[in-house]
Amino acid sequence: MKIFVYFSDEQDKIKLDFDAEGLIKNCTEQALAEEEMDEDAEVSVTFVDNVTIRELNKQHRDIDRETDVLSFPAFTEEGFEVNPENDAVILGDIVISLEKAQSQSEEYGHSMKRETAFLIAHSLFHLLGYDHETPDEEKEMFEKQENVLQRLGITR
Repeated sequence: MKIFVYFSDEQDKIKLDFDAEGLIKNCTEQALAEEEMDEDAEVSVTFVDNVTIRELNKQHRDIDRETDVLSFPAFTEEGFEVNPENDAVILGDIVISLEKAQSQSEEYGHSMKRETAFLIAHSLFHLLGYDHETPDEEKEMFEKQENVLQRLGITR
């Protein structure tokens, strides 16, 4: 399985002390393994600030406040599209506010790497079709996220 990561850091407020692209790739590999998918896949991840994610949240969800992460799945009722250039399943786009991630990492008492990995894993499961509208759905999704983080050795 090959993972294609399209990564962009479009904010200048938070400097990371870890390899963001590597973390995205590893989280994606483990999320796909959790789903027993062995296809090549691609994902786009963009880091932004609170102002930008607030604008995106208002534009796409009609909610006028910042959030930590937004997920834009690429699948349709027919399933996943495949990029003809690399034969990879197109998972979709993830946008993360690093400002919000940093404040949450401080609030929860864990590292910025752990919070970022959690947000990536959380969003990946949204891209794979999961939601957390009911308690059962939320429990299943959070168990899968935790499995990904455990396999990567990224704990609280």
